[in-house]
Amino acid sequence: MLNSEKLAIAAHLHVLLRRKTGRVTDTEWMASNTEYAAEIVRFARASAAEDGHTDLAEWAAKLELAMVPVHAPRTARSGLLGVIGSVAKPAMPGASDSLMGASEQDAHRYIRGIR
Repeated sequence: MLNSEKLAIAAHLHVLLRRKTGRVTDTEWMASNTEYAAEIVRFARASAAEDGHTDLAEWAAKLELAMVPVHAPRTARSGLLGVIGSVAKPAMPGASDSLMGASEQDAHRYIRGIR
């Protein structure tokens, strides 16, 4: 999937999360970092289940599909969140898996804290 398509999905999910939960996310980081995207998907699904926002769950699924690497086995695509969580490198070639100038610990805190 093209980076622009991932970014569009991330932007749409960002707007939904902002309107429905008050959560502010980083769309560019969401579109390029699989760990952050997986955490956003988890949060969006939990919010959808808790508050009944079906559109959040729908867009979380779209983001999840967008972040699965093209070379992932077809059988792995049925449990996509597990695939996203286990991917060590970003799905985009040339993308960085760490924050610019930040330590690995800062990156972990950023991802788990969902800013």
